[in-house]
Amino acid sequence: MRGSRMKKALITGITGQDGSYLAEFLLSKGYQVHGMVRRASTEKFERISHLIDKITLHQADLLDELSLINTLALIKPDEIYNLAAMSFVPTSWSQPILTGEFTAMGVTRILEAMRKSCPRARFYQASSSEMFGKVREMPQTELTPFYPRSPYGVSKVYGHYITVNYRESYDLWTVSGILFNHESPRRGLEFVTRKVSNGVARIKMGLQKELRMGNLDSKRDWGFAGDYVEAMWLMLQQKKPDDFVIATGIAHSVKELVTIAFDHAGLNWRKHVVIDPEFIRPAEVEHLLGDSSKARKILKWKPKVDFEGLVRMMVDADVERVAREKTCSFC
Repeated sequence: MRGSRMKKALITGITGQDGSYLAEFLLSKGYQVHGMVRRASTEKFERISHLIDKITLHQADLLDELSLINTLALIKPDEIYNLAAMSFVPTSWSQPILTGEFTAMGVTRILEAMRKSCPRARFYQASSSEMFGKVREMPQTELTPFYPRSPYGVSKVYGHYITVNYRESYDLWTVSGILFNHESPRRGLEFVTRKVSNGVARIKMGLQKELRMGNLDSKRDWGFAGDYVEAMWLMLQQKKPDDFVIATGIAHSVKELVTIAFDHAGLNWRKHVVIDPEFIRPAEVEHLLGDSSKARKILKWKPKVDFEGLVRMMVDADVERVAREKTCSFC
């Protein structure tokens, strides 16, 4: 099944940041890439618009198990990457039940569909550092107990353990990647890194004067999404399924993020950043720091882009985009 013929991969959440980078990566490896998309009133394919002619898209939904069964039976993929989720933590507070349906129960539905339609496939579950929440130890490893602090984090814990459970109960080839924060110019505008890079670009171009922020002291272990999708693939190439923490091992505060971003644009952040209580979470996760030594040893993986390089990459991309949009508005 995993011989010399072209391998087939299915990516749920292919229109997202990680899905687009993973699709590019798998295409470079010679895969036949299939993506799963929900039927929506407004299709958002911006991140994969340059790939549309190279991939095959299928309409299915993590809320509808029959659609998953039919899609997997049609494709018969060698590898399944489950990246689809309600991925923005603050939204999980306003939509906790829907978050649970997608991010928790959705994993069970696609595992059931795999069990019925393609039990020999290999399955990757996108777990999250948000599962550690109120951290029990520093840094966090594969053995650190979970203490999630949001409906999103709680749902991800369920998704993580149901993946382990199906591996142990049904002998399915399933793994979970516990990925710490990973960013890129394709990150959604609602995420703090992109909020900052976009805000800097708009201030630089004279389109706004201030950037309203929450807790500047929160620390995260931030890496580049393009590096992290390679780790996903490496997990599915191993002889036996296992779970891995993927992280840089270096934590940075939101204040550092802001400082680097504004400095790179030649701006003084203190003149523009306003602390707004509206952006403080009900239960804040203060400090996440991953230990990826297991992945570095077994997968031979390590990040290539450092934090400063990542922030500058994002600022440059947003400055270029905002400048282009501003020019077009006068066309």
